[in-house]
Amino acid sequence: MPPDRRTWTWQGYVGYWVIAGINTTSWTVGSTLLALGLSVGQAMAMVIVGCVIIGILAVLCGWLGSHHHVGFTVASRSAWGMRGAFWPILNRVMTGCVWMGVQMYWGGLAVRLVLNAIIGPKFIFMTNTLPSSANVETANLICFFIFIIAVLPLMMVPPERLQLPFHVAFAMITSTLIGMLLWSLIAAQGAGELLATSTTQDGSKLSWNMLYGLQSFIGGWLGGVLGQSDWTRYSRHENGALLGQSFAAPLTVCLTAFLGILITSAASALYGQVFRNPFLLLLFIQSKSASDPATRAGTFFAGLGLLASQLSLCIVLNSVSAGMDLTTLSPQFINIRRGAIIILVIGVAIVPWNLVNTASTFLTVLQGWSIFLAPMIGVLIADYFAVRRRTLHLADLYIGNPTSAYWYTGGFNFRAFVAWAMGLWPLLPGFVRTVRGIEEYSGWSDLDRVNVFFGFTIAFVVHLGLHMVFPTPGSRGDSPFAKTNRGILEDEQSLEDVEKRT
Repeated sequence: MPPDRRTWTWQGYVGYWVIAGINTTSWTVGSTLLALGLSVGQAMAMVIVGCVIIGILAVLCGWLGSHHHVGFTVASRSAWGMRGAFWPILNRVMTGCVWMGVQMYWGGLAVRLVLNAIIGPKFIFMTNTLPSSANVETANLICFFIFIIAVLPLMMVPPERLQLPFHVAFAMITSTLIGMLLWSLIAAQGAGELLATSTTQDGSKLSWNMLYGLQSFIGGWLGGVLGQSDWTRYSRHENGALLGQSFAAPLTVCLTAFLGILITSAASALYGQVFRNPFLLLLFIQSKSASDPATRAGTFFAGLGLLASQLSLCIVLNSVSAGMDLTTLSPQFINIRRGAIIILVIGVAIVPWNLVNTASTFLTVLQGWSIFLAPMIGVLIADYFAVRRRTLHLADLYIGNPTSAYWYTGGFNFRAFVAWAMGLWPLLPGFVRTVRGIEEYSGWSDLDRVNVFFGFTIAFVVHLGLHMVFPTPGSRGDSPFAKTNRGILEDEQSLEDVEKRT
């Protein structure tokens, strides 16, 4: 990354993680854990542990970007090989597509909140012309495509210029969260009875549900964590991203989850129903007080804050991030903007409203991707910190022939693929059972409930072990042909050497 494009400061990364943390996923995770039989205290304990783990993984995965100024696509070449790197890139792109679709659907609900408040009962009670099997109402579908039109201009903004829009979104969503909290507590005259909910499970069933909820929560963040270097490479200073990753990320997610429980509990006392999703809560309020000016004004500003949050999330964690990775697949035809648009189109094609119907479906989606991504994170961290001991031959990362230190065997590092497979295959039987809804006890299902921890650990150990048994030449020390200066090739002669060798 050229020095003139390294514009991000610690404030920008704090804003990044505030936007990433204060969102619908964080809001719903606490109350979703309650649905698994956990008490409020147990649910929050799992959220705190999960947030700490997410923060640590974000620091480790982002280290390559902030210290070497290379993105995920380039950094992956050191672990997987010059050609093998396409495999983790494809997996992360697919994750980005799924989450892009989900976030756009929620963004459409934010648009509907705003339009409901402006237009009133005519739009709130619009006749649904779609069958129940579609799992989406006509008004929601219209708003979904309006949101797509709104997010398109943001995709045209270069990543290094996104700090100001993110600061604005941070202020709006924070104000919305605080406003909804104050309203719910005052209107309900307290936090409601849901806050005092005790555990409905015990023994081993409770323990496994706690682990399942914890790893499912972490699994939802693995796509963003794995590609952290795509954003940390824009850091002006080597440690510019640390405050956001290690402090802002855990704090904002934990607070959002806890406040989500408070608002859900207070709202259940008011309306006699449990709304785990803020969009559904606000839409319900609008349907009950369609003509009340105060309700329309309040839901308008709340919807506007949620809309700003969803627009930012689609850029930060999905379209632009995955678009960066997609450019590697065909750089002569795909740039970041075109890649982001491709991600958007695929996000629509997956019919995202089918993924967010129930809490169980939502958790299954989160868990499903983690079995593929957790071993990849294990490989990346093991390779950089344990095998190479934070040393990279930067010039070799751009050489696509056998003279590169990262060519390995035909451009593939078999050690990484074996490690990833060893961390994945034991989890597949349990995952299939979970997707099919098979409740009969099996040890495979228990293993699947800890898939994040198992996949990461096995891949880390196997990758390191294979590099010890089958060491690779030139994996440590200085580059044999090009010196570096804080992540940049030192002079023009070094660049000429790269061109000659390619």
